[in-house]
Amino acid sequence: MKNSIVLLPMVLLLGSCTYQPQPTGDGRADTGPAISVPELKEHVYHLASDELEGRKPGTEGGSKAAEYIRAEFIRYGLVMLGDHGYQPFDVTTSVSLGEGNALNVAGAVATADSEYTPLAFSADGDLNAQVAFVGYGFAIEEDSLSWLDYADIDVRDRWVMVLRGDPDPSNPHSTFAMHSDLRHKVLTAQDKGAAGILFVSGAEFDPEDALIPLYYDQSKSRAQIPALNIKRVIADKLLESTGNTIADLEKQIMEERRSQSFAIDKSVTASVRVVQNQVSTSNVVAFLEGSDRKLREDVIVIGAHYDHLGYGGPHSGSRRPDTVAIHNGADDNASGVAALLEMAQYLSDRSDQLRRSVLFIAFSAEEMGVIGSKYFVNDCPIDRSRIKYMLNLDMVGRYDEDKDALRIGGTGTAWGMEDYLKMIALRHGVPLEMSPEGFGPSDHASFYVEDIPVLFFFTGAHDQYHTPEDDADLVLYDGMETIASFVADVTMALASRGTTMAFQEAGPKEQQAARTRLRVTLGIMPDYGASEGTEGLRVDAVLDDRPAKRAGMLKGDVIVAVEGKQVTNIYDYMYRLAELRPGQRATVDVMRSGAKVVLIVDL
Repeated sequence: MKNSIVLLPMVLLLGSCTYQPQPTGDGRADTGPAISVPELKEHVYHLASDELEGRKPGTEGGSKAAEYIRAEFIRYGLVMLGDHGYQPFDVTTSVSLGEGNALNVAGAVATADSEYTPLAFSADGDLNAQVAFVGYGFAIEEDSLSWLDYADIDVRDRWVMVLRGDPDPSNPHSTFAMHSDLRHKVLTAQDKGAAGILFVSGAEFDPEDALIPLYYDQSKSRAQIPALNIKRVIADKLLESTGNTIADLEKQIMEERRSQSFAIDKSVTASVRVVQNQVSTSNVVAFLEGSDRKLREDVIVIGAHYDHLGYGGPHSGSRRPDTVAIHNGADDNASGVAALLEMAQYLSDRSDQLRRSVLFIAFSAEEMGVIGSKYFVNDCPIDRSRIKYMLNLDMVGRYDEDKDALRIGGTGTAWGMEDYLKMIALRHGVPLEMSPEGFGPSDHASFYVEDIPVLFFFTGAHDQYHTPEDDADLVLYDGMETIASFVADVTMALASRGTTMAFQEAGPKEQQAARTRLRVTLGIMPDYGASEGTEGLRVDAVLDDRPAKRAGMLKGDVIVAVEGKQVTNIYDYMYRLAELRPGQRATVDVMRSGAKVVLIVDL
């Protein structure tokens, strides 16, 4: 069959590679059972069945998926690492109001969820203070824009009442856009000494005056002050003595294009309690030891995430956020897990041909921000320095052999890898479409930032991506067999080389979306998954020949200030960088081994 692995009686010589199949007594290659379409289909149909309810972390369906994968690994004779094959960890999936939330505005009690709501990232606490209105809450001093809502008012120890949005709401390219984010406005208020912040929607911004939904934005980072969203009727009650309304102030500011800030002789008392709800989930980890007494200390990781979106719904990542239905995730990523399982069985049957060891990992919580793979590299059950390559399969179910090239990312992360892959592809008769960049929106990124060469196998997005229609009957199983067979052959070859390929940096180690907003970057990979309570931003990697490296920043440093302004999380860090200019010399305070170190960074 075209897609089955056929190990030809030849020696593949690439650098120091000496890989050839072991012959049987009659001279034929002993391939054993091949990767097969029926078994791939069986895995996908089970993992993408309604019974598993979308495999969301922390749900019964997610647990059933993990149990299925573990049972298959055990059936193949693999060694289960961690807690009998599980590597458990907790993830935050939602936020909710805790006990004791209360708001009293000028003597009137407001009702949570109907007249006000805390923001999901609000600090917890109790505050009784007077109020100041500060327009849009901007403190912008740029060459092309100056807007200083805090210039002529002292807001220290006060609540500040701030309009949502900006005075140019209909312009998608507004120069205010990067300053209008809620977290940015909270940080500005903190810098000015405000004790709390009250967001209110103007009539132009939102005629319906809907409250901001209390939803988890995939970050545990919390503000340093209480942050609430109040209805206009509550805000207007505060403004009664001034003769203004929110609608009037918004209109005036937009028409005059100038700040309106003033103190209000009324007080607000609030108690804020926001609960971050956590669930337990697990990576599933299995080990296949290599046959060479020396080289088996080297490890090749093959990974695929098994989680998906559950029933979808608002803020779930579903492209049908208004539809609550099982998102079976057949391509994303039952396909990758099925290929992982078939390769585990295939390679286990040929363990005597593997000189290096192989670690098979089914990751959880990838859809929530590669949390499972991040947890794995930070709490690795083996010495992480043993990992020489990471091969990631994420959405490999839509490969049409008649018209598609096999797409591989990360091919530039190891010296000589692209030529190596081309040679192996000739044996399979498949065309390749290669991309050198190592960073990307899947689990291999967690390994790339640790200077581990990665390969990312992906067959592309489609109309059913992140919808309830991503079902098992749409998967192209012949194409999946080709990919799984190819990756298995790549693994066999890498496991048999006399030496490993050296890592090389291929593209940035940070999110492109974040970089494009900034005029400068330090050249680090931030820890996007910092835990609640972490004071500062941990540096996961420092890039060569970039400002941070030249200034002496080290992996593991925790950035706590930029230009003397506090940094407590990734959002603070991005906003601080947005204030810097190319060519500027800036100070960056880091905590290192319990001591503060001030670095001078030339941008």
